[in-house]
Amino acid sequence: MPKILSGAAIAAMLLVAWGADGTAPVKKSATKSAVVKKKPASSTKASAPRAPTPGAPASRTTASSRRGGKKAPVSRVTWRNRQLAPTPDRYKEIQSALAAKGYLKPEDANGSWNQASADALKRFQSEQNIESTGKINSLSLIALGLGPKHETPSMPTKAPPDPGQQPPATGQQD
Repeated sequence: MPKILSGAAIAAMLLVAWGADGTAPVKKSATKSAVVKKKPASSTKASAPRAPTPGAPASRTTASSRRGGKKAPVSRVTWRNRQLAPTPDRYKEIQSALAAKGYLKPEDANGSWNQASADALKRFQSEQNIESTGKINSLSLIALGLGPKHETPSMPTKAPPDPGQQPPATGQQD
């Protein structure tokens, strides 16, 4: 019996070695450049090429665009492409806060950031012991009361007691 098993194992090894052709297996990588997808021919295409429209720029169809090519990247909001300047409404909100605190004339709160607004912000920043640059920054906005707005309170509050519920005993007896 052991001789039969040994013979079968040797035969299996010979079959495996014979099928390998003496080359090492190559790992295939599935890259977009290696995979070519063919689109089915459309039956609605006209057989004659269309003439370009006068005044329209000439366009060429490249092989990559016919195959699908690269798609436009999905735009995500990152620190590189976020809002770089406040909107006029936000400027007006900041100017109104400066006017309410007496640093800016109320008629100057018009939504356009100008030298009067920058000077008022500098005075406010110096009195608040913030670096007085005249530029809008997070510390200045927080000091003006215009910092981030949160929907939930920062400290959990106790719910009012039910009117039918008796208050807890304080430990003192009459």
